[in-house]
Amino acid sequence: MKKCEFIKRHIETKTGKLHGKISSMPDKIELNPGQTVLFIGDSITDADRNSRAYKPFGFGYVNFVANTLLAKYPTYNLNIINTGISGNTIRDLKNRWQKDCLDHNPDILSILIGVNDVWYQFDTEDELPYAVLLDEYETTYRQLLTMVTQKCNSRLVICEPFMFCDDFNNPMFAHLRTFIEAVHRIAADFNACLVPLQKAIDERIKDVPPQNWSPDMVHPEIWAHAWIAQQWLIATGL
Repeated sequence: MKKCEFIKRHIETKTGKLHGKISSMPDKIELNPGQTVLFIGDSITDADRNSRAYKPFGFGYVNFVANTLLAKYPTYNLNIINTGISGNTIRDLKNRWQKDCLDHNPDILSILIGVNDVWYQFDTEDELPYAVLLDEYETTYRQLLTMVTQKCNSRLVICEPFMFCDDFNNPMFAHLRTFIEAVHRIAADFNACLVPLQKAIDERIKDVPPQNWSPDMVHPEIWAHAWIAQQWLIATGL
């Protein structure tokens, strides 16, 4: 990305253009008996889901969403699956898309991915090869959604990647917002339900400081996972 374009995008986020109107917003999600709901993403979705203590949903937002849905629709026999893997980028999702997404034939697919794609760009030199630049991120995201909509006809829920940060001069945070813009374009083009997590955080972080949400601005505290689950349920109407 050219420097002038990066600065322009950064200015636009500070003036509120990032969270402008999104055309043709889809209807809320509707659940039906026997459906499969799949969550895929990185460590925020994973949340130690494979540990003995937290199987099968992990300790994070997926756990809160899943058990809320199971409690609200006890007769639906929902099949709720978490295939998040810590450290993943959109490139990693592509490498495991068949096994961890398409093979499950999800009726509803929820995706939260992007913060590692940016994180690795600002980490050590050893981690730089794992970084995913914006063009690859958006192109790959679109490829994966095209596959799942064509093969599974899944209803899509796309979550904004996010940081618990109130410093607009933070380079990683500023760059992440360009990825969030891409998520908005993708959600609109695929008629996906968008969960505007960064927007909601931006509104709440004025009163609740970043260190209360997360120890590292990325991984939520337990209560913040519950809050993310609330935002997911509100956005989907479930």
